[in-house]
Formats: sequence, C-alpha cells, structure tokens
Amino acid sequence: MRNFFVALALALSTSSMSGSTDFGGSSWVSFRGNPAQTGSLEGNLPDRLQVSWTYEAGDSIESTAAISGDTVYVGSVDGSLHALDLSTGKLRWRFKAEDFIRSSPLIAEGNLFFGDEIGNFYAVDLLTGKQKWRFQGTGEFTSSPNTYQGKILVGSYDQFLYCFSAENGSVLWKFETEGYVHGAPAVVGENVLISGCDGYLRVIQIKDGMEKERLDLRSYVGASPAIRDNRVYVGTFENEVLCIDLEKLTIVWRYEHPRRHFPFYSSASVTRDQVLIGGRDKMLHAIDRETGQVLWTFATQARVDSSPVAIGDRVICASKSGVLYVLDIKSGEVEWEFDSGDSFASSPSVAAGRIVISSEDGLVYCFTGD
Repeated sequence: MRNFFVALALALSTSSMSGSTDFGGSSWVSFRGNPAQTGSLEGNLPDRLQVSWTYEAGDSIESTAAISGDTVYVGSVDGSLHALDLSTGKLRWRFKAEDFIRSSPLIAEGNLFFGDEIGNFYAVDLLTGKQKWRFQGTGEFTSSPNTYQGKILVGSYDQFLYCFSAENGSVLWKFETEGYVHGAPAVVGENVLISGCDGYLRVIQIKDGMEKERLDLRSYVGASPAIRDNRVYVGTFENEVLCIDLEKLTIVWRYEHPRRHFPFYSSASVTRDQVLIGGRDKMLHAIDRETGQVLWTFATQARVDSSPVAIGDRVICASKSGVLYVLDIKSGEVEWEFDSGDSFASSPSVAAGRIVISSEDGLVYCFTGD
C-alpha cells in the first residue's frame, strides 16, 4: 500500500509556481539551518517541483537531514545514520549507533555530530562514516547540536547542557538545568540559549558555561528557540508563542489562538516580518513579528510538529497527515502540495536547489525543480 501512495504522489508532485530553479544556500548544516535557528532563507522556489529521488531507510525517521556538498545525512529510529548522494539518493555509507537516533545531525569541523536515545553522543567523519569519538552519558540525546568556534553544544535528558571539544569530545563544561533539555540550543554572539522543559529560557556564556540570565516562561517547552534582531521566538506547551527581548529579557508579546488552545511543539521560522510556526491544533500560524497579531492560519489535516522553512515569499510546511505544503507567505494560500501517504515528524532541509524531508515510514524524499 505504501508503494501505491508513493507512486501516486510522484505522479501528482508537480505544480506551477513562480520563481527560480536555483534556491537555497550551499548547505544546511543543522536542524534549523543556522546557529540562530531562524529556519529561513532568501531567494525563491522553482517554477515547478518534482520528486527527484526517494530512499528507503528501513525504519521510521524523525531526525531532520543535514546537507553539505553533494551528500545528505539523516538518522533513523533503527540507530542508523545514512549518508546519501544528494543527486541520486544512493547510499554512500551507513554508521550504526547503539540506539535510536532522533537527534538531527550537525555538520562542523569535517564531522557529523549527533546523539542516540541510550545516551551516546558521536562524532563521525563526514567522508568515511568512521567514528572519531564517542561520549557516553546517562540520559538520551534527543536534542540537536549547535556549534561555536570548535565547540559542540547539545542538551540531554540527564538535565545538562553539554559543551564538548569538537576535536576530541572532552567535556569543556556542562550546565545543569531543572528538567530535560529537549530542544536544540541556539547561538547568538558569545552566548548559547536554551528553552528547556524546566520552563526557563537561559542565556549561558559559551566560554565558561556560566549562566548570565534566565527568564521564567511558566511553561514546559519542547521547541527550540529562534533568534532574530535580538529577539527570541519560541512556542510552549501552554498553547502560546512568545516573543522575548534578549537585552531586557522580558516578554514583548504572547500569541494564542482565540479558539483553538493546543501546544506548540514545532520550532519557529522567523523572517523579516513574520513568525511562522506549526501547532498541535493542526494549523500553521503566521504571526506579525513586531505586534504578535495573527496574519493568517492554514488548516492541515493533522497536527504540525514539523518545523516550517521560509524561502523568500513562500513557506514549506509538513503535517502529520503526510502532506508537504508550499504556501504563499503573505496569504497562506496553497501553491503546491505533495501527499506522501504517511506522516512527517522531521522538518524540511533546503540546500543546493533541493528540498529534503523524511517520513515516519522511513522514506527520504528529495524534491527539485524540473
């Protein structure tokens, strides 16, 4: 049945849109594409999209792919990290971790960095797939890592934020929180920010792991913070999206849908004018970045845990219904859609004129312009 849906989706996957066939930067190195985790790009999507290739990983995929050069890297729930040719989708190498991989890989210093659910954190050579080093912790690494000047920053379910040496995996420092660190840390200047399950937004100095400031968000947070123009944007399990002034560390505005009160697990995409975020209310929300007022909402057929990516005047959004959408960023109108026949938990990665996303039935999809 899955093959039927894939064949049908391939047949229906093209649709007219305005834009260039050259889109995205040269790489997508981390969960949200950059250290500030804005999940947004300049440029335009192509006139038409089509499925270039698919790859069967063999088990569910919740990890978001990283892209560098001509290779895609993605982890699966069976504990495998797959390196795929970006042009063809053919397997180049596979690394076997000791447990499930839900952490999205980071590309830095010539290596891939990611964790598994049994508490191992790995550095694996980009070209060969050989392990460089491994740290064995006491809690699962579901958080996706970030990097700053040869340091790797990642949260753990043992309630610590870790700072590792990228070179050898030594622990440079670790900071203890009061709950799981599920979301990916964001980097701005010389600081790292985490919005943890303990309900605090914390600003921590990367040089020594000392906490500079913290703000009580009064809510469990599973999403990763996004930072733009000295403001932080994050969704909470108290059904709100928050905008926080990073200098004053005060909440500028709170957004909550007037009728549908559901948590936000998705991480935000932040453009010059908008905050775009998926909700467990089965909608994508577009919010004015300055005022916190809703601009539009788009209803999908299932909850949106996947984090959207904005490209120029469009936004890419995936739903648990298994549909990948491209929407007009100003109106929220559908310009293109693709039905995979299964659900999406991972988020889109965009680089080198390609969109890569994986479904929970273990298929990796690559879309290009025709």
